[in-house]
Amino acid sequence: MEPKAVKSNIVLILDYGSQYTHLITRRIRSLSIFSLCISGTSSLKSITDLNPSVIILSGGPHSVHSPDAPSFPDGFVDYVEKNGVFVLGICYGLQLIVQKLGGEVAIGEKQEYGRMVIEVVKDCGGLFGGKKIGDKQVVWMSHGDEAVKLPDGFEVVARSEQGAVAAVENPSKRFYGLQYHPEVTHSPEGMETLRHFLLKICGVEAGWKMQDVMEEEIKVIRGMVGPQDHVICALSGGVDSTVAATLVHKAIGDRLHCVFVDNGLLRYKEQERVMETFEKDLHLPVTCVDASVQFLSELKGVTDPEKKRKIIGKEFIAIFDSFAHSLQQKYGRKPTYLVQGTLYPDVIESCPPPGSGRTHSHTIKSHHNVGGLPKDMKLKLIEPLKLLFKDEVRELGKILDVPVTFLKRHPFPGPGLAVRIPGDVTQGNALDILRQVDEIFIQAIKDAGIYDEIWQAFAVFLPVKTTGVQGDQRTHSNAVALRAVTSQDGMTADWYYFEHKFLDNVSRKICNSVRGVNRVCLDITSKPPSTIEWE
Repeated sequence: MEPKAVKSNIVLILDYGSQYTHLITRRIRSLSIFSLCISGTSSLKSITDLNPSVIILSGGPHSVHSPDAPSFPDGFVDYVEKNGVFVLGICYGLQLIVQKLGGEVAIGEKQEYGRMVIEVVKDCGGLFGGKKIGDKQVVWMSHGDEAVKLPDGFEVVARSEQGAVAAVENPSKRFYGLQYHPEVTHSPEGMETLRHFLLKICGVEAGWKMQDVMEEEIKVIRGMVGPQDHVICALSGGVDSTVAATLVHKAIGDRLHCVFVDNGLLRYKEQERVMETFEKDLHLPVTCVDASVQFLSELKGVTDPEKKRKIIGKEFIAIFDSFAHSLQQKYGRKPTYLVQGTLYPDVIESCPPPGSGRTHSHTIKSHHNVGGLPKDMKLKLIEPLKLLFKDEVRELGKILDVPVTFLKRHPFPGPGLAVRIPGDVTQGNALDILRQVDEIFIQAIKDAGIYDEIWQAFAVFLPVKTTGVQGDQRTHSNAVALRAVTSQDGMTADWYYFEHKFLDNVSRKICNSVRGVNRVCLDITSKPPSTIEWE
């Protein structure tokens, strides 16, 4: 799904570093409108090439007065005015509009954070539809600066209880601004405001459907891959790569060659279970490569999590290159493309910070299939899901007739258990212990009928020894942690609230069944501040 394919109706979000920016993207897509997020410091050409009908300037942690404050490019205002593009600034985005168009932003006498009440001060059919003067609503504020003088042609639409500007508009120039976050659930009427703005004010059509995504992506793949070309797909056994493979298989048929790599970092009996699913349910052409010795030898002694991810990414590519060579000998033509199930959150978390100075966002981690790929990789990438969130991928999978039971599988990281064993993954029998613990935990969740309530659940092998008493003897064994989270897209997450009886039973079973474990801990940290995986 190339952005240009839906450019006539695209809502483009310029990211200035807000922790909520990805939520804007998701909320707009939930309205059946295609939205795309790019760096707030992208070039004007990057913006004009996408030809958006609406541009949203996100919030961010900076002050517009800061010397390194991010901003839209030179010529931006002229471009949107000449092309009739609607612009909505949110928080920092509003302040950027005010400052750049001739108004004034100052440090607020009273900073506003958290839930606040705003009041409409202008009867309007604009931002707030048919609301009248005096109408109030609760919103989520997060700002220290405030607009104190508006540019010519702008009017205040709403103010906070403290008198700060909460919403502005200039309909003739198509510029609008909100000093709060309409995209978060803490702003109960925020979605209605976004819906009204996009559908009524901007006239965007709510016609973006997953069926269209599938059809458009098939066209893109067929246009990219020549009629005689062969393609390799890296299958992990997860939802993302499987949906990607099924989509590409639909586009080019048997010229797709899937390879499933056992890197020695898989879960309990993962190879057998996954291969059976591929063959019996999905009917995909899959070759299994057991490269566990190769991966584990390269990882021996490595403790830095980023280095582990890079090594794993590099080894995967080496295997794919080797597989491509074997296909060349068989078909007389070497594959030039590699399919991967990269998702939008992977791209967001792995991409370099907007701008070049790490001024308003940070790389969270390098995903093995994004940041972990070597620069000299010989295969070109096909990433048909790179603009989709996880729930959208599952919706696409349903259209492609991927079994629902498979689509409901919890995400499993590309680096596998390597990111669930802090430190050296090859030390002792950590992998075997973790596999057993994880199997007990997941099976207990399934038996309790709560698997579908949880976004992701897994066990972690802790690099510590603890004292215990087992069989009337003192033990000095390993501790493990259990983690289960709820989420919509993996960008934010909260820990799952298990019943005490469930945890008691699981803990007892692990300590009684897995030799070498005498302590079970529960991870009750949300994301943020932590990530879902431990590394």
